[in-house]
Amino acid sequence: MARRTLSALVGAVCLALAGPVVSAGAVEPAGGQPGAGDPRAAALRAVTGAGAVGAIAEVRDGHGVWRGASGVSDLATGAPVRADGRFRVGSVTKVFTATTVLQLVGERRIGLDDPVERYLPGLVPNGDQITVRRLLNHSSGLWDSTKEKGGVFPDRTDPAGIRDWLDHGGLTRHITPAQVVASSVAHPPAFPPGARFGYSNVNYTLLGMIIEKVTGHGYAQEVTARILRPLGLTGTYFPGTATGIRGPHAHGYLTLPEGPGPQDRNDRDVTVASLTWANSAGELISTLGDLNRFHRALLDGRLLPPPLLEEMTTTTPIVVDGVPASLGYGLGLARWELSCGPVYGHDGSVPGYSTQLWSSGDRQVSLSVTPRGDEAQFVAQLEAEGGFLEQAFCGTGQRGTGAAAPEAAAGVAQGSTAVAPKLG
Repeated sequence: MARRTLSALVGAVCLALAGPVVSAGAVEPAGGQPGAGDPRAAALRAVTGAGAVGAIAEVRDGHGVWRGASGVSDLATGAPVRADGRFRVGSVTKVFTATTVLQLVGERRIGLDDPVERYLPGLVPNGDQITVRRLLNHSSGLWDSTKEKGGVFPDRTDPAGIRDWLDHGGLTRHITPAQVVASSVAHPPAFPPGARFGYSNVNYTLLGMIIEKVTGHGYAQEVTARILRPLGLTGTYFPGTATGIRGPHAHGYLTLPEGPGPQDRNDRDVTVASLTWANSAGELISTLGDLNRFHRALLDGRLLPPPLLEEMTTTTPIVVDGVPASLGYGLGLARWELSCGPVYGHDGSVPGYSTQLWSSGDRQVSLSVTPRGDEAQFVAQLEAEGGFLEQAFCGTGQRGTGAAAPEAAAGVAQGSTAVAPKLG
């Protein structure tokens, strides 16, 4: 889901990697805490040092599992954030949805190059030219309904309107996939199908509807039966119309201006929320460990046959202002160039939560952040996320190269400092 603001509507059981847990529990600047001297812990503290409420991360590889946490889970109580807690993963959901679609392709129940019109006749403009592949790789040209200014979602440029929307239960409203699609098709397409990359959450809403059409089951039921249950991902679930988060979890916040000065801001708790608007594009709730186990199983070839995994990981560079960026997109997976080589994965954002999930093949890294602050602070927190990912994969503590490009494509000014990917 495309931003932290309210418009950011951004085979057998998988075994844990061998080796002991290197560190667990809270990581704090003071000595004596587990892993406090680890450079990854320092990189994680930099995320909360940039203003985030909390940050948790897990790194899995052949040497074992490292977990860390920095900050608090609740501004009201000051309770430390837990590395084993649940969180909203946002657009990381798309990787689960894409995997399920590709499994159905392997079963010959969906064709990658079939038009949407075959499954959902008359639903979207250019449905005879928009293929399943173009939904998966965001080249459909369909307008992203999360950019709407008023209507299903509030105008993000109007703080008073957002406050009023929150005060009147806007965040807990039930919004159907049909409403999301209707919001999209009320606007002309952004470009002709296949002309270029254009991130749009409605692509994955439509994929969820196609899953239901061909299987007779909702996307949540199919993903659960095909991925969550076989891999034993017991901390992961689709909330549906439920507005809370089960078990231990961090609270999410949305910072709103209440006056003219920088100090005149209020952090609104947005933990209780309906993610029905995010549906198969971003409603999933998970844990660090579950995300890493899923990603390992996917890239190890346990969920897809080799030809379809190759389709998924074959990426095209995202072009910004005519220049190819170092971030490319495939069929539900992105490829990001770090200083030590490429990693594959996805990011996600919904109000109150920011997630990163990446793998180099032999190492998986998951990161969940509860951001806070104004635009400048948010960008600083993304820079710190990028610094953590560089440290976790490359051991350099540097920021990734060119990762600001997808942000520019999503409408965030591109600066000279790279930030963690924030496609959705």
